[in-house]
Amino acid sequence: MTLPVKMTINGTNYRHEVEPRMLLVHYIREVVGLTGTHVGCDTSQCGACTIILNGQAVKACNVFAVQADGAQIMTIEGLAKNGQLHPIQEGFWEKHGLQCGFCTPGMIMAVYQLLERYPKPTEAQIRHQLEGNLCRCTGYHNIVKAVQYAAEKMAGR
Repeated sequence: MTLPVKMTINGTNYRHEVEPRMLLVHYIREVVGLTGTHVGCDTSQCGACTIILNGQAVKACNVFAVQADGAQIMTIEGLAKNGQLHPIQEGFWEKHGLQCGFCTPGMIMAVYQLLERYPKPTEAQIRHQLEGNLCRCTGYHNIVKAVQYAAEKMAGR
């Protein structure tokens, strides 16, 4: 048995038939072909699969594709515009906020929502808001610096 789903991902409309048990992260990666959203733990613990779903940062491994029917979704691939990195992406590059890069797409998508809520976040706010995204490499110090860089750059726009 399959069910029809339609959603807009990064401004492009998609329609497919999916099994009711298909997770949104697998739909995005395997059906749509956007592999920037990573599968980490499949238990919503690591945050590697974080996307923006109808304006909210969510872990795509915790949502069925059928639950996203009619949704507006943004993935890491939707941030850069006209070949220009988004200020958050630029911040991670400039401030060395990544090492292996596995957590980075989910981390950046969580930061996207963080900066919408707190345009001038304190270090404590940054650390608290990113508690649901795990990084095994960086120790978070440079991630915090990357978020601060992005916040300053975005405030200057």
